[in-house]
Amino acid sequence: MDVLQESGWEELRKEARKIEGDLDVKLSSYAKLGARFVDAGSPTLGSSRSWKSMEMEIQSLLEKLLDINDSMSRCAASAGPATSVTQKLARHRDILHEFTQEFRRIKGNISSMREHAELLSSVRDDISFWSGSPRMQLLRERAAIHGSISHIDDVISQAQATRAVLGSQRALFGDVQGKVKLLGDKFPVIRGLIGSIRRKRSRDTLILSAVIAACTLFLIIYWLSK
Repeated sequence: MDVLQESGWEELRKEARKIEGDLDVKLSSYAKLGARFVDAGSPTLGSSRSWKSMEMEIQSLLEKLLDINDSMSRCAASAGPATSVTQKLARHRDILHEFTQEFRRIKGNISSMREHAELLSSVRDDISFWSGSPRMQLLRERAAIHGSISHIDDVISQAQATRAVLGSQRALFGDVQGKVKLLGDKFPVIRGLIGSIRRKRSRDTLILSAVIAACTLFLIIYWLSK
């Protein structure tokens, strides 16, 4: 390689190293800006322009570095075989390839994160719209009424079951009362004892009925007020 060719080679290498340094800084900033862009959820127009502007700058630097590598290849070819020149040229090509792959990787990740963020934002908007709509409020009121009716049905079922149990007990007591009365007719002392038992049983029945009625009424009022 003569002096003129060597001078041109060194100028090209100097320019290539400068662009490589710029690309290293730009790619790092591009990744950070893209992450902030996605985390914002709903980025402003200014931040979107900054992100796209940096993307275009990186793309332009990659194209310039590719052109310089082509010029270095032609310079090295005209100088004939030289191990040191070939190795340096191969290293610059590797750096260009690494930067290109890194740019594509970051760009793809940012695109995926943007689509995910936009999808989440759309879902949140849909939920917010439907939750505040008259139709949704009507459905909520309908569900609340349905729940109250179900609770009232449960209370009524329990009251009916209690009534059936009391009826069964009343029939049993009536049968026992008949037999005891028969004995009382034969024995006056037993008759007095039967009267006392009858008065006590009537009082207990009234108290039990009042308690059950009060509890049932309280449950109905409670579920209706919810």
